[in-house]
Amino acid sequence: MSGFSTRFCRKCLALSLSPEVMNRFAKETNPGYDLQKSFGFSKGHPIGVHEAADRIVADMVADGYYVDFVETLMKVEAKGYMGHKYNFRGLDDVVGDVLQSGFCYDKATGQFFEDQSQQLTRNWGRLVEGDERQMAVLRLDVVGNTAIVKENPKQLIDKVFSDLRKIVTRAVVSRLGRLWTWEGDGALAVFMLGEYSRLAIFAGLEIINEMFVFNKMDNPLNSAIKLRIAIHSGHLTYSESETQFTKADTVKTAITLESKAAVPNSLVVSESLAMSQDQSLLNIFSDSKVVPNSTEKYRMYQVALDPSSKVKDK
Repeated sequence: MSGFSTRFCRKCLALSLSPEVMNRFAKETNPGYDLQKSFGFSKGHPIGVHEAADRIVADMVADGYYVDFVETLMKVEAKGYMGHKYNFRGLDDVVGDVLQSGFCYDKATGQFFEDQSQQLTRNWGRLVEGDERQMAVLRLDVVGNTAIVKENPKQLIDKVFSDLRKIVTRAVVSRLGRLWTWEGDGALAVFMLGEYSRLAIFAGLEIINEMFVFNKMDNPLNSAIKLRIAIHSGHLTYSESETQFTKADTVKTAITLESKAAVPNSLVVSESLAMSQDQSLLNIFSDSKVVPNSTEKYRMYQVALDPSSKVKDK
């Protein structure tokens, strides 16, 4: 993914805003930002528009906030800011530069993300350490993994788990999600863009149903690969550390649902996530249930040969 030229953004700011207003929008993007402090000036020291534009853009790039800053400008132009309307001269060129740099734009959330045909990274090409976002987490576990490994040749095990990973990756990435962790017997995937909760559910449905078909048609092992999948949504703080990520309450809830509520060949979603979906999607899930020894509620979809068969309690 190529770097940003930024000349369009520097020109746009210099033609459209005073240094004070530039600083305000930079602070809106990164609350800790201060233009005067960046220059090492005392408060009230005069700064020219071109100097301010150059410094703010350089700082946004250096701190990893440039794409967020462009999104801020787009939002301000579309909706105004504190009752004021703003018309940024050359903003279309700024947006075009971001797109040319290997990004796509998600209208549903007003966010840029990396062009998946060019690059695929854990942070969608734009999250930085400490960024907080609303996301959906999908937790997947292979039931009885230890027994499967013991009872089958390593060569076949490696092939089957490679096929499983391809199925999971395709279902997740095609819906703009990312695999954040992959263990021998399970995975955690995260969704942030578009209707992320709905996309996470459809990814889970695709995985559980594809593996059901795989077991019937292509599985060379002497036992079926059965999955438990759970999905929950909430706030997540981005971190490169897997340890920090798994400590998040949203992730913990997804893991609890998978381990205590899901049964083999099933997908469960938290009640809070389920209630944000339309009825046509909810109709394929069971009625609301309560996780044993918990107040957490969930709904279940279970693969069955007979589509009309009822979901059984665990």
